[in-house]
Amino acid sequence: MLRKALFLFLMLFASICYSKLPELSSREVRAKVEEILKAHATYKKITPQIAERILQNFLEELDPSKTYLIEPEIQEWSSPADTLKQQVIDGFRNADFSLFEKIVDVMIASMERRNLLETELESAALPSNVDPSEFKDQKWALSKQELFGRLCKIKSLQLSAAEKMNQMSKEQFLQLVKKRRLYREGEILSPSANQKKNLILTYFLKSVCSALDAHTDYFTPSEANQFLIQVQQRLVGIGAQLRDNLNGFAIVHLLEGSPAAQSNKLKINDLIIAVDNVPVVGMDISDAVELIRGEKGTKVLLTILRESKEMQSQPQKLDIELVRNEVVLEETRLDTSFQPYGDGVIGCVKLFAFYQDPKSSCSQDLKKALEKLKKEHNLKGVILDLRNNSGGLLPQAVAVTGLFINKGIVCSVQDSSGQVQHLRNVEDNAVWEGPLLVVINKASASAAEIVAQTLQDYGRALVVGDKHSFGKGSFQTCTIDTSKGAKSNPQGEYKVTRGIYYTVSGKSPQLVGVGADILVPGILSELDLGESYLKFPLENSSIAPHFDDDLTDIPLQHRKKVSLLYKNHLQSKIFTFTRYLESLKKNSEKRIELNQNYQNFLKEIQKKRYESDTIEIFGQSDLQLQESFNIMKDLVFMLEIQAKQVANF
Repeated sequence: MLRKALFLFLMLFASICYSKLPELSSREVRAKVEEILKAHATYKKITPQIAERILQNFLEELDPSKTYLIEPEIQEWSSPADTLKQQVIDGFRNADFSLFEKIVDVMIASMERRNLLETELESAALPSNVDPSEFKDQKWALSKQELFGRLCKIKSLQLSAAEKMNQMSKEQFLQLVKKRRLYREGEILSPSANQKKNLILTYFLKSVCSALDAHTDYFTPSEANQFLIQVQQRLVGIGAQLRDNLNGFAIVHLLEGSPAAQSNKLKINDLIIAVDNVPVVGMDISDAVELIRGEKGTKVLLTILRESKEMQSQPQKLDIELVRNEVVLEETRLDTSFQPYGDGVIGCVKLFAFYQDPKSSCSQDLKKALEKLKKEHNLKGVILDLRNNSGGLLPQAVAVTGLFINKGIVCSVQDSSGQVQHLRNVEDNAVWEGPLLVVINKASASAAEIVAQTLQDYGRALVVGDKHSFGKGSFQTCTIDTSKGAKSNPQGEYKVTRGIYYTVSGKSPQLVGVGADILVPGILSELDLGESYLKFPLENSSIAPHFDDDLTDIPLQHRKKVSLLYKNHLQSKIFTFTRYLESLKKNSEKRIELNQNYQNFLKEIQKKRYESDTIEIFGQSDLQLQESFNIMKDLVFMLEIQAKQVANF
């Protein structure tokens, strides 16, 4: 896990994933921004403050790694005067974005300087032991010399990472970095005036959205398709995961049940060099993937190179035809495990995302998993693992919570008008009513936080893990159509923050996250991760608790009828598990204190610069999850002792 995180961190400097730009007009962009502002929770117009953010964001859209531009050449935009802010506002009103063309021209000029510096880098003495934290929240370089020093440090980090990448040589790794940098530059350097216009308008839309808050966003059509895959955990393609090997795209994994796996025609390490007779060598991986994906039932021809069994022989060239089909990303949906305890088991279900598609949903899949555990075992306790679950669909958060509670409010949403709407579990469909733990970490966000905090509010579960979760308490609506066969708007899509959500206690996790009842540190515990570290987050707030549901958000004419159907068997606040909380805490603290492996792990994560090999050894046993199992075993034991005492009495 850490090796992957380190690789991603380093590659942020040179391998941002860029997608094909949509065809846009200035008037269409103005209209789209007006739609977004109308829907937004806080900002309804472009103010001078938002104008300043737009300019700063636009610079960072062009140069996210701050390795091209230097402060003196962009100062008028990075620290704009009031007159320039007004120029942005007036330009928007008149659908005139010529101001931003000047910024792009400066960026283009800076690319020539960057390429000269890259040449100097080839013979430069590089610093050693560079601390990656130096690049956190970095400012624009003040001079060409400072920029060169920054590039030297980045290359040193990249070389250090390359030595840990056993899948490719150091030279291959650096070539890949260079390829992606040149691909990115080529997009901005495009000689077409129309492409330049589309780039400016696309980046303006992105800059406006990110100026409003941390989660409002504009998606190009290909980004929208990727977002839809994330929401549904399903795509149409062949189901092969690829790695860019420079001389083609190596197949590193075949998804179970996919066309690639079922055909038995492809093998791991096959090298794709063409798709439908279009060469892909030298192409960006995102473009190659777009060629491979397509309509369900259509054919795609892959030209591959396969290593011969005889080491001396040339690779075998093959043309392989596959039929595209729906691929369900089961491996990133849900995972079930259990540990024996006494005459039964402790079950654990890891939910990776809150997804839904026309055929299934995470709540349905979770229900089946729980029912299977109950059917096949004497289930004594359940651990719901929501670590690294970044959220998903709000209705699914309600449905998942409903698997563990009776009827009642799960969460409430409040929009910019101040109106509060409650989202309820309205069915007696609790699948598990016994001991329940929810495991969180700093990457548990949004829908995951709704589930964790609501179950905590009602006393239905104890929350264990990192000190707090991510802290995303805002909700968004999205223009992307999630119905089957829907295609994204060729002009792009957007999601916009509409307001804040609160759980039944009236608290919102916005900025602060869900607090753990029992602290069990994990690999993310010491990292600066969460909503509070994002740009322009919304503030935290609270509303009145709603454990006693008065149905005031239901229209008066329907309230009585709803009450008759809903008011019986409401979930009450319980204290069955919290009465054992202090004992559970002490037991857990003692176990962690006496576990030398855990203590070594804690020392490593406090450095915030993990040695990947060491961390991987710790990660093999997942210390955080193992301690969660121990806590559940303690809880079950205490409950069983209490039950025996009551029975004897």
